[in-house]
Amino acid sequence: MSSICLIDTSIFLNFLNVPNCNQDRALVLEDFKIYAESGCTFLLPMATIIETGNHIAQNGDGTMRRKTAMRFVKEVKAAFKGEAPWSLTQFPNTEEILLWIDNFPDLAGRNKAPDKYEGTSFGDLSIIEEFNKSCQRFPMSEVFIWSLDSDLSRYHQNAKYRS
Repeated sequence: MSSICLIDTSIFLNFLNVPNCNQDRALVLEDFKIYAESGCTFLLPMATIIETGNHIAQNGDGTMRRKTAMRFVKEVKAAFKGEAPWSLTQFPNTEEILLWIDNFPDLAGRNKAPDKYEGTSFGDLSIIEEFNKSCQRFPMSEVFIWSLDSDLSRYHQNAKYRS
């Protein structure tokens, strides 16, 4: 059985050691090692890349932002070149976005969870749609969103066995 892991922004921020967004870095690196040793396939959604870049640009002084941005560039370029432990997902095309964008107003207006007074962001909606696409594409695999956010980490498809 193979596992497909979509990396959320909360994980990528810790992996890149982004200041003020890296409180769980040790746990993330430990879990990464476990997932990698078990043969997990890591996918890096474009929304994660964009959101991570936004966090970096809004964080700390210019020197800190630049140093962090350099780590970000190195990792993203490695992914584009096939030299990273994760592969990139394709940026959604116009047809895909038009299929699910009408759900955004309801998701943005509704609290994600009883204890969260915020709606689902467009970035999270994109990651959820990547999850749905991966579940359809790999029905025999475990598919999950690796996130520190409880609302995204609940997206988990267990492998479907056929007899």
